Formats: sequence, structure tokens, C-alpha cells
Amino acid sequence: MGCKNCGTGGCGTNGTPAGCKSNGNCGTSGCNQLEVFDWLAGMKVSMSNEPQFVEVRFKSTRKEYYKNSDLLDVGVGEVVAVEAVTGFDVGVVSLTGELVRLQMRKYKIKPDSRDIRKLSRKATVEDIEKWQAAQAKERETLVKTRKTIRDLKLNMKLSDVEYQADEQRATFFYIAEERVDFRQLIKVLADQYRVRVEMRQIGARQEAGRVGGIGSCGRELCCSTWLTDFRTVSTSAARYQQLSINPMKLAGQCGKLKCCLNYELDSYVEAIQEFPSPKVKLKTKKGVAFHQKSDIFKGMMWFSYASAPNEFIPMKVDRVKEVIALNEKGKEVEDLKGFSFIEEIDIEPSFENVFGQDDLTRFDRKGGDKRKKKRKPKPGGKNRNKPRTQSKEIKGKKG
Repeated sequence: MGCKNCGTGGCGTNGTPAGCKSNGNCGTSGCNQLEVFDWLAGMKVSMSNEPQFVEVRFKSTRKEYYKNSDLLDVGVGEVVAVEAVTGFDVGVVSLTGELVRLQMRKYKIKPDSRDIRKLSRKATVEDIEKWQAAQAKERETLVKTRKTIRDLKLNMKLSDVEYQADEQRATFFYIAEERVDFRQLIKVLADQYRVRVEMRQIGARQEAGRVGGIGSCGRELCCSTWLTDFRTVSTSAARYQQLSINPMKLAGQCGKLKCCLNYELDSYVEAIQEFPSPKVKLKTKKGVAFHQKSDIFKGMMWFSYASAPNEFIPMKVDRVKEVIALNEKGKEVEDLKGFSFIEEIDIEPSFENVFGQDDLTRFDRKGGDKRKKKRKPKPGGKNRNKPRTQSKEIKGKKG
């Protein structure tokens, strides 16, 4: 994901990720995806004998919960070393305190489960150096493995690679429409990289959450910022909201239907129950009228006659129900235009340009504002100084 459009504020002023040069996959795990606001931050941790837990964030959207058995004083943003299946891994603490227990209850993780591993220690300088060295290998491994998959002619798409901090284990995330036999691939990867290989299948929406991106709304993808449960989205959600069934507009970055189609679906379903069925036909003496379209916000329905399908007659829902009630009694109305809705148009006050200051053509006059003004002739004409000259000559002769 391009960090220049990131809204989490985890990047520098020049758009580069804070602390690394890997375009988003930095030590802060890619712009803090799926960040949770700790609304219990000011609440003290209970002093009971119950074990304490912390939430640790790894690459992209992967988060796991660990038991703080040694009661280490760790805060949000600290780099810690945790137990893994083999060896250790390094991550960043993303949540502490009482809210961790509520998050575990939300995801149905039992505190006494044996799958919960231990928080070992705060990461040392050596741990962080190993972690950064492992991250530097991920891009090269991804490119080479894609070439190997192409050579083996496997019908799968490799989307991401994640190394464990001690480089003893590598997880390969892939997408496949059908079952894939990758036993030969695992042998090649294990011999080539000398690590334990784990293949993990994910869906298209999970891939979009790991990679990230900008949606058609101009914001970051919901699956990479806050959305954690991916519910099924069908085209009926678009039909309920009166949206055109256009795959180019309804599909998201993952190629599936947009998750946001479900956000307001319940409100639309509740509002559309007040509308008559679109299959209903209105019988009039002029002919039978068919439903054309509806506007849920305005509570309007448009009908047209079979003889004039291009002429739409707007009607309020209450008026449509009146016509339907009359038809059920065996009565036919004269014409639907008597039941049509006439929208009142608000006339805006006119503006009069009194002084001509807002005239766009005021600069198009010849000469512009530098026109020469004609001077009015003064009384006496052009020879108004002659009598004065003659009088001086007369005075000179007398002298």
C-alpha cells in the first residue's frame, strides 16, 4: 500500500514509512493496520491472580495474543520477542490491559487454552537485527517462489511471504480456486531456503487486507483498516438499494462484491417493506400501468402505461396504495395523472446587476478603460487668447 495516502499518521512528511525503506512493510508492520482504539487505557489492571495477556502485531493484519506470565512492564509500540512453534518470533505490542481480555472474548479465545504461547522478553538489539534481516529476504523469496510455481505449472497465486524472526520458518500465503498438490513445491522451497515451509491458503478479501490499497471512495480499504469479519455479499444487496448491476462498479479491489454493500442493507430492507410490490399493476380506464422505478428516500414510485412506456408518472407510496385498494374492490380510476405528485419548485430570487460590475464582457470594449475623454470647449473658442495679445500691443504703442 502506498504510504503517501495513508490516514493513520504513521509516515513521515515526505510520504515514506517511519523507520524503514520497504514501502509500507516497515518495523511498525505496515502503517498499523487493523488498529484498535483502547477505550480502557485509563483503567487499572485488576490485581487478581488471573494471567495477563497482550496483543502483538506482526506483518500486515496478523495479530496474536500472548500470555504475560512474567508480568513484564511492556507498553503499546514496544518490540517484544515471543515464543513460536520452533524458536522465537518478534513483533510489536499493539494492545495491553483489560481490553485484551475483551478482544479475546470477541474472537472466542479461551484464556486457559494451550494454544496461547508466552511472551518471552523485550526484544534485544540482536533480536531486532535478526528480525530486520529476515524481513529483507521476503521480497526476493516472493519473486523466486512465483517463478518456481510457474515452472511446476501449479494453479495457484502466491500473494505474500512472511519469515519468522529467527529465520527457522517461512509462511507462504496463496490463493487457489481448487485443491492444489504442492508437495513438490514444499520440497523445492525447503531445499532452496533451508527453512520449515508452511503453506496457508487465504481468500481474495484476506489478500486485499494484507496488501492494502485505496478504494473507489477515496479512503483506505476497510479490510486493511478495521474490518475483521468478512460476510458474504450477494447481488440482492445491490437490488434492494436500487443500484445498477454493473460488475465494474460493484466489485472491489479483490474482484469480489464490495463489503460496503452490506453496511446499509438492513435500513433499505426495513424501508422497502412500506412499498408495494414492484410486480403490481395499476388498472385504469386508460389502460394498465406498470412499475418502472422507485426512490426509497423520497417515498416515490414511477409508473407508465403500456401504450406510452417512455412517459413516467411519479406517485407517492400512499397514492399508489389508494389505487391498489380501489382495484381490489373492482374499481378503476380514470387516469393516474390525477394521483401523480407535482413537485413544487422553489423560485430563487433574481439578482439585478445595477452597476455593471459583474458583467463578464466589461473588459471586451475597444480601448479598455484607457479611452480618451473628449474635452468640452471653453467659452471663447480657439482664439480666446487673441484679445489679450492685442491689448498688450496697444499699450506698447501708447508708451
